[in-house]
Amino acid sequence: MTTGARRRMGVEERRQQLIGVALELFSRRSPDEVSIDEIASRAGISRPLVYHYFPGKLSLYEAALRRAADDLASRFAEPHEGPLGSRLRRVMVRFFDFVDAHGPGFAALMRGGPAVGSSTTNALIDSVRQAAYDQMLSHMGVVGPAPVRLELVVRSWISLVESTALIWLDGRRVPREELETQLVQDFAALAAVAAARDEELAALLRDLIKNEPGDGPFTDLATRLISLASEA
Repeated sequence: MTTGARRRMGVEERRQQLIGVALELFSRRSPDEVSIDEIASRAGISRPLVYHYFPGKLSLYEAALRRAADDLASRFAEPHEGPLGSRLRRVMVRFFDFVDAHGPGFAALMRGGPAVGSSTTNALIDSVRQAAYDQMLSHMGVVGPAPVRLELVVRSWISLVESTALIWLDGRRVPREELETQLVQDFAALAAVAAARDEELAALLRDLIKNEPGDGPFTDLATRLISLASEA
């Protein structure tokens, strides 16, 4: 029996293959625990050939991180159709899909890893946060610079989403679906507190809430708060 010759990959095709292999390994274990030898073996090439395409593990990690950052940033994109609460719920589902699939790599990025602190890594992390911020303003129909209090709310909420995901990864002690809904409601609560001190933001929220269904996450939050107050 004869086998066909292995197809020779072009430079860019090989680079993309190595990035994919590295990202898969980094998704299961911290990048510190993954060696160039393991990446080379999984890709079916020699260790020196890996260095032909990337100067070292750091550069390969940054390339894998760039692909992951683009993927993560895209999770906040959502058609501007339907109530805001439902849109944010779908965003959170996609965000946690990513966190669930890339747990160790996500944690290494946020908590510390081989490229943390480098200008490239910092820029990639910032790009994800900025993409999430821009998408949130777009979902709320805000064009141009956001009111200061709204900017504080959105950026604080993005930080909350990150920290919640990291805590969840440590044992998954709270059902994921509950956290996804809770984070949507956290946004509503933060926005409501800020709106109490900002009429422009209050007017914006009133317009958005008018479209919320009776069984949506925002309405559910209001019902729970009213019930809590009545029991006090």
